[in-house]
Amino acid sequence: MGPHPLWCVESLMELMTLEPGMRVLDLGCGAAVSSIFLAREYGVEVWAADLWTDPTENWERIRTWDIADRVHPIRAEARELPFAHGFFDAVVSIGAYHYFGTEARYLAYLLEYLKPQGAVGFVAPGLAYDPGSTLPPYLAERWTPDFFTWQTPDWWRNHWQRTELVNIAAAEMVPGGWDDWLQWLRACDLVDRGYAPDATMLEADQGELLGLVRVVAHCR
Repeated sequence: MGPHPLWCVESLMELMTLEPGMRVLDLGCGAAVSSIFLAREYGVEVWAADLWTDPTENWERIRTWDIADRVHPIRAEARELPFAHGFFDAVVSIGAYHYFGTEARYLAYLLEYLKPQGAVGFVAPGLAYDPGSTLPPYLAERWTPDFFTWQTPDWWRNHWQRTELVNIAAAEMVPGGWDDWLQWLRACDLVDRGYAPDATMLEADQGELLGLVRVVAHCR
């Protein structure tokens, strides 16, 4: 959910530094578009991990871009990662972290797979502020458990800070995130790939509450 993953990963890379040769976990990579982009643009080696997307399908996309030596597709559950501790220099997650990362113990678990001073960052749907129990009508009618993980930047900052395991570099709304999201849905609708309920919700919101959150931190 959200705009094209490349738009999201570009906004995340404004705040993260990746060097050639680094090992990067792309957690919840979906179709591995973000994984391919990171490998090609930054010269890193990426493990494209997702539970729901067939790694064979991702492998075909990866081979098409001639980077089979630097992107490794794998099926993995975010809470049962099949990697050695301290293996990665960085973890990124585009449009997926909120599905598992709101659990109080998850960040501590994930950091086990990072090297000392490693970086972790994500972009996910979020809220500019906490609306409390009074939701605007356009959101109240769609406020189901799927939306309960949409949190504010301050919520994420507190959620990570209380672990005392990371130094947070940023926890903020992505500039222009609401607009990017809506424009992407409108573009998809032109080729019958849009999702009208989301577009209607965003149009009603006008960027007041809804958007994208980006959070970046480094291991202490």
